[in-house]
Amino acid sequence: MFFRERQQITILIVAGVIIGGFVLFRYLPLHKRRKVVRQIRAAQALAVTKGTANSRQLPLFEEQVQKLQKTVGNYEASIPAQRALGVFLQRINDLMNEYGLTEQVIEPDAEIRADELQCIQVKMQCKGQLEQLFSFYKGLRGLDRLIRIERVKLENDNSFSGKVSMETKAIIYYSAEAGKDRG
Repeated sequence: MFFRERQQITILIVAGVIIGGFVLFRYLPLHKRRKVVRQIRAAQALAVTKGTANSRQLPLFEEQVQKLQKTVGNYEASIPAQRALGVFLQRINDLMNEYGLTEQVIEPDAEIRADELQCIQVKMQCKGQLEQLFSFYKGLRGLDRLIRIERVKLENDNSFSGKVSMETKAIIYYSAEAGKDRG
């Protein structure tokens, strides 16, 4: 009887070791791999969902890029590689003459250096009818050089003749490479 009990205990211990070994060396690693595979599948499904959503938005982004390209135009072409200040100031003077503006003053001011761009401040003054001044500004916008208007001051004439005095501070740009060539 003792032998039988011992045999049953030994069988139970061997069965416990086999079950424990199976759980420890086979079931748990497979369970961990299965969990990792599920996480990878969930991440892939999320990536596919995001990709699908982004692909639906792609035509909208393409449309926005086209609108921005139309708005910006050929930006680099509007920043010349040469300073050419005299030529540009003459074009401003010609515009003022074209729109019949009087008492014209066009003076370059401080030059500002940046990494890729150089800037020159230009002070402009003249007198004319309000319509003439607005036409002048439209003409400035149509020039092939990038101009940023910093400040505009309009003052009515004291004699109530309909003339308006205009003072403008503008900034024109040219490439920094041209400034390095100049020394």
